[in-house]
Amino acid sequence: MNAARFTFLLQTFSEHPLLQARISFVLFRLPDVIQSDFSDDPSFQITLEDYSPEQGWKLFMACPSATNTVSRCVVLRRKLEHASEDFALYVIAHEFAHAYLRNGGWGEITDIEEAADALAASWGFKRPLFPQFIGRT
Repeated sequence: MNAARFTFLLQTFSEHPLLQARISFVLFRLPDVIQSDFSDDPSFQITLEDYSPEQGWKLFMACPSATNTVSRCVVLRRKLEHASEDFALYVIAHEFAHAYLRNGGWGEITDIEEAADALAASWGFKRPLFPQFIGRT
């Protein structure tokens, strides 16, 4: 794992220290093989959502190269800084799972959202129960 690369990636969140700490918490608890996959990929990024009403989204991503056929960018919203800790950590891990899986399936799980949930759960970040949905069909 290249800790210096992660330090660089986390600098984007310097104005959001709680969010930065949450991202770091998740990132450094991922298995070594996942951390290496991210740190060894020069196209891997973590960034804040940049949306302006009536102007839309602005997102800069690395271009695919001869050695990397895809670019991976985890885009997180600022409101994760103010969300409950369990929810924020789950969302961050879920998005890292998408990046690792390159928005694909995992094992027998072909649905990309279920795959990301299952992988994040295997890392210890289970989807929190939302009381407003319990008992509804």
